[in-house]
Amino acid sequence: MFEALSEKLEAVFKRLKGRGLLKEQDVEAALKEVRLALLEADVNFKVVKDFVQRLKERAVGKEVLESLTPGQQVVKIVNEELRSLLGDSVSKIHLSPNPPTVIMMVGLHGSGKTTTSAKLAQIFKKEGRRPMLVAADLQRPAAIDQLVTLGAQIGVPVFHSKESKDPAYLCEESIKESKRQGRDILILDTAGRLHIDEALMAELKRIKEKAAPKETLFVADAMTGQDAVNIAKGFNEGIGIDGVVFTKMDGDARGGAALSVRAITGKPIKFIGTGEKIDMIEPFHPERVASRILGMGDVMSLIEKAQGAYDRKEAERLQEKLLGESFTFDDLKEQLKKVRSMGPIENILGMIPGMGKLKGVKVDEREFVKIEAVINSMTPAERKNYNLINGSRRKRIASGSGTTVTDVNRVLKQYLEMKKMLKMLKKGKMPRFMPF
Repeated sequence: MFEALSEKLEAVFKRLKGRGLLKEQDVEAALKEVRLALLEADVNFKVVKDFVQRLKERAVGKEVLESLTPGQQVVKIVNEELRSLLGDSVSKIHLSPNPPTVIMMVGLHGSGKTTTSAKLAQIFKKEGRRPMLVAADLQRPAAIDQLVTLGAQIGVPVFHSKESKDPAYLCEESIKESKRQGRDILILDTAGRLHIDEALMAELKRIKEKAAPKETLFVADAMTGQDAVNIAKGFNEGIGIDGVVFTKMDGDARGGAALSVRAITGKPIKFIGTGEKIDMIEPFHPERVASRILGMGDVMSLIEKAQGAYDRKEAERLQEKLLGESFTFDDLKEQLKKVRSMGPIENILGMIPGMGKLKGVKVDEREFVKIEAVINSMTPAERKNYNLINGSRRKRIASGSGTTVTDVNRVLKQYLEMKKMLKMLKKGKMPRFMPF
């Protein structure tokens, strides 16, 4: 996310930080570069103009020009203004005092409404709530089938009917059914079109009248840039929305839509989709996103992902193994699975302060698959005691895992280096290498 914009801004700030004192013309020149970087990131022109004007008012003055660390002060100001532009604080889903809380998902065809509906249902389920999905897209039978499949995958019921022709009536009936089943969250997956038209708006208005949703969320494809912002504005003017969910944020290196939508519509971003998997969605934290854009990392999101992958008892057991030097290949395989469950490795690296600056560093996910295949090809005894793995066993492991002896040797070497590193950490020494 925001990779292209982040690179350009980092270059601007690096030049500012390299100077002891900043003159007014230095700040002016930097702001011109910031303006250009934002425009190239596909941020709305009016939003850029207002944003740079606010920066100028704060940066060209005593606060910066008489500061001992003027470069850092400029970065601080940009960070604060970015947070303000993105929404300052997290905007949560408002729950109804009288269940169910009805959430209406709207957007154009292909924006990812159906998958996002299921992703949100899973979030609520993890929070201990009892969600139900409603297949209200009666234009496409395939959309109903998709939602039923996703619902079964996450263990959430789906209210649907392929015979019904009236989505508003279906949504009204779903509320009665949700009350009968004691469901407290009802997510309506409505129909979309290739573009906004009167028929779509009329249908959505009828659904809104019948279902009286607590929240109406517009789902947008971040890859479409300013088109997504303009469509969000159209939906807001047509039926009224309460928030925005951006999908495919992991594939959008520019981020112009996310930086523009609140200023243009006045509505907050509530969630962002960060991948295709059902659990790859997260609440939108303006301060964390601003920090990522400026290359400062996102430690809080990293901690939350780690907490989702590890429970406390599991972490304690792992610590005992590490300190007791009984770390086996089975443990290694389990830890690799945990790390991969946290999302793409490049995304994880980007959350670590300073690591986002390591541009060009690519982690080949296939290497993890190869390591797991090699470990799976070992016998239980070999996984516990690597000393058993002689030349003939290495050939057998390579043959069984579809790899080469060289690959097997590399995995063994990485494992031994990891054990060596753990031994050094136990003695209080800081290793100068990482095995993976």
